[in-house]
Amino acid sequence: MRRQSTSFEELVLENKKQLLNDPEALAKIEERIDERTSSNQEKDTK
Repeated sequence: MRRQSTSFEELVLENKKQLLNDPEALAKIEERIDERTSSNQEKDTK
């Protein structure tokens, strides 16, 4: 049997749909973004 290939764009869309339906994953992503933003702002003020 031949394996069906999936394009990168299709994989990205599938992952995006899964993330949008997972509130816990979205919360973790938002926390990481906030942490990075605050650490970058601290670096800029020094």
